[in-house]
Amino acid sequence: MSRSLEDFLAAAPQPQRAGIRALLALVRRPRGARLLGLIPPLRLLAGSLLAAARCEEDSVARALGWDADAVVARGRELRRAEGRP
Repeated sequence: MSRSLEDFLAAAPQPQRAGIRALLALVRRPRGARLLGLIPPLRLLAGSLLAAARCEEDSVARALGWDADAVVARGRELRRAEGRP
């Protein structure tokens, strides 16, 4: 599990934290994913959480058009050009 997803779960109240962890455990298994397919909103929630966690990976983010290093470099250049620290 990604660090950001762990941080997200740690901030949740205990009942929700346990429920989300169980949901993620189910969706990662083929039979669990099929079971969640019977309840589309839960399948969507679990899939969205997994997708958000994967977007934290540099290779996935770049494939989606997001390059964090380029954004930081662009911001630093703007700050220098404006004379800000």
